[in-house]
Amino acid sequence: MLADDQPFPDPAALLVTPDHYVLRLLHANGVGLEALGREDRSGTHAVPPGRAIWRTLAAHWEDFTATPVRHWFETELHDVFGLTEQPSAANADDQYDRMAALLAEPRMRPRALFDAFRIEVLATTDGPADDLAAHARLAADPTFTGRVLPTFRADAVFDPSGPDWRRVVASVGEAAGIDTGTHDGLLAALRARRRYFVERGATATDTGVLDAGSAPLSAAERARIHTAAVQGPDRVTAAEAVAYRHDMLYRWAEMSVEDGLVMQLHPGVLRNHHRPTLERFGPDTGHDLPTVGAFTEPLRPLLEAFGTEPGFHLVLFTVDETVFSREIGPLAGFYPAVYAGAPWWFIDTPAAIGRYRAAVTDSASFTKTSGFIDDTRAYCSIPARHDMARRADAAYLASLVVTHQISEEDAVVTARRIVSDIPRATFKL
Repeated sequence: MLADDQPFPDPAALLVTPDHYVLRLLHANGVGLEALGREDRSGTHAVPPGRAIWRTLAAHWEDFTATPVRHWFETELHDVFGLTEQPSAANADDQYDRMAALLAEPRMRPRALFDAFRIEVLATTDGPADDLAAHARLAADPTFTGRVLPTFRADAVFDPSGPDWRRVVASVGEAAGIDTGTHDGLLAALRARRRYFVERGATATDTGVLDAGSAPLSAAERARIHTAAVQGPDRVTAAEAVAYRHDMLYRWAEMSVEDGLVMQLHPGVLRNHHRPTLERFGPDTGHDLPTVGAFTEPLRPLLEAFGTEPGFHLVLFTVDETVFSREIGPLAGFYPAVYAGAPWWFIDTPAAIGRYRAAVTDSASFTKTSGFIDDTRAYCSIPARHDMARRADAAYLASLVVTHQISEEDAVVTARRIVSDIPRATFKL
């Protein structure tokens, strides 16, 4: 998007179709995904025009009442497009026309908005075999002065029972020029690809797994499971696949100690909960759902080996906020390597951010947190999300001031650290 810097096609393609927060709430209220611009793989419905999609959103505006999605959306409409009325059936066409006209102007192109949003660092999520060509184009373009970093994400190589495992493992080997038919070969190829990303500006990896288990296997056992999986997913039992995945998480930390990449961990999400929707519309369509989280016991093997290693940063995210005070805060309050990741996904809301601060601060203070980072496919919501988070953090700091737990001077210093010093240090920026 930034490398090409082409105008956005229409308001719906920018604000509705790519935003799974918006899609899932509309879907929950009876709107089919085919009516929201998502391609219907069954071929029974064509993608509707942007105006029709916007009319659908406007007709369901009340379904977003009191949600953070509506807060972000209203901020986008006002701050980016200058609209002052809430969407409705009566004004939908007028709003659409005004936004469409604005999107044709040079000041609304991706790079101009990047500057207008005052984004200092943006990190993409990239597959392990990605050639990062767009990153190279941006880096070589003297007219673009922003900082856009790749992030190494290789979830598919963790689970040998996954449908894409063999394809992705082979692609990693091809990109690295290393045979990944053996487990040692796969590890060597992953190390080479991580170096490739580091050389192109990456400071972090990102990993989403079902649980945080990290028990290592012997070299012989992980080699045996790998060899069987290469022959076909039916050659690996469910228990063997879990053991392999847990060992891979351990190896991931080992690699981070070696190459210095920050290790972000997002466990506890059951992906693609509704198979018919996955088959018809593909992934990232709103039906990834939270499960119960756990870190203390599952991460013990990994942390016993690497939790006190100098320079190792492990940022823990969760969609189960009950673990903030019970597990993540205490872990960050002992292990130098552990940082409490910001509330994410279902809990990046004003109320949940306040609960997060109250839950984590007692154990880990502010320094051992990540600072707020957003995780969005909706480009124009980036400043809205950060503004919301800063207001929520300011409210929490104010509560500490008025109850005489910190001074006003401490609050001012901490507010600046939360949005600048702390994320810079946590993510090695």
